[in-house]
Amino acid sequence: MIGDRAGPRVLAVNAGSSSVRFALFAQGSTRLFRGKIDRIGEPGTTVEWACADRPLERREIVAAGHGAAAQVLIECLEAARLGEGIAGVGHRVVHGMGRAQPVRATPGRLAEWRRFAAFDPEHLPHEIDLIEALAVRWPQVPQIACFDTAFHATMPAHAVRLPIPRRYADEGVRRYGFHGLSYAYLREELVRLGDPAIVRGRVILAHLGNGASMAALRDGRSIDTTMGFTPAGGLVMGTRTGDIDPGLAYYLQRSAGLDANGLQTLVNHESGLLGMSGTSADVRDLLAHERSDPRAAEALAVFCYQARKWIGALAAALGGVETLVFSGGIGENAAPIRARICADLGFLGVQIDAARNEQHAPRISPEHAPVTVRVVPTDEERMIARATLAAVEAPSASP
Repeated sequence: MIGDRAGPRVLAVNAGSSSVRFALFAQGSTRLFRGKIDRIGEPGTTVEWACADRPLERREIVAAGHGAAAQVLIECLEAARLGEGIAGVGHRVVHGMGRAQPVRATPGRLAEWRRFAAFDPEHLPHEIDLIEALAVRWPQVPQIACFDTAFHATMPAHAVRLPIPRRYADEGVRRYGFHGLSYAYLREELVRLGDPAIVRGRVILAHLGNGASMAALRDGRSIDTTMGFTPAGGLVMGTRTGDIDPGLAYYLQRSAGLDANGLQTLVNHESGLLGMSGTSADVRDLLAHERSDPRAAEALAVFCYQARKWIGALAAALGGVETLVFSGGIGENAAPIRARICADLGFLGVQIDAARNEQHAPRISPEHAPVTVRVVPTDEERMIARATLAAVEAPSASP
């Protein structure tokens, strides 16, 4: 049993399309408990969890959906004797549909979000299921929605507008941007590190994982990002296409007979690194086999090439770059990928120190390079906890 748990405790819940990460924090900063449920709705679903006074536990489970996964999450917390006294539950809600601040997930708002599920069919229905399931277990505990799109609310109109008839913009069809909780955390870390560019300069943040995106910050504010109306756009990802010719959708409808659901599945689950390699969406697997499998090598080459192009594009939007940050599972751990992305960016002033890069050093550029290149681990759950605690303690926190 954990001894000192002074201060309010907040549960942070971070749902993906087939996974849930969760963590319990004291005072929004001290992590007491963490866990992850993987492969929800698929064969081989697993849960793992750990807390300060118990070793990591891992087992196979059955969870047909995110509502069932919520019950597993509750069981893990109660096994650790941490299921009571929670002051708030914070949820990463990927699509905020223009909202800039966390809000309490009331029944009325959940009903509204269900009507907007088409904005983000890969995440929003699952997030609602989790919120409703956890509200049953803790009916008096505020459930707070923290929006991934909120960070990009500062983007100017010319970066938000889509070049389609304006009547669709009136329905909310525009570029939103995502990974905002990760970017907000990285911005705070750069302030802590004393990087001057974050408060008065030009920064590119690269969140590279199974889902991948980049954001351009000027004076600490998002001015552009790679993802657009949905998280499927922008840079090529593990199983998502990133940006593609919109005429391809028409071609596939005619030639392959794909309907809207078939296109959605292809774009989000069958493409990207997985589709190009034919074997895996995991960069670790592709790096291990690239010498013997030309498809794996090509998939990695496309990923790195597109990443370089996007850095160049965001640098153009910023009028230059002073700090480049790598984060996310790939950005934090794949030194060869970082090196390949940066290899041809010397014209921007980007340089890599090979030894520092191999060691995953906090700064991987030479000391006097024109651009500071950093590796900064992200922590979306901690950001959710901080935002949730602030929302719960705010004077206007009533429903």
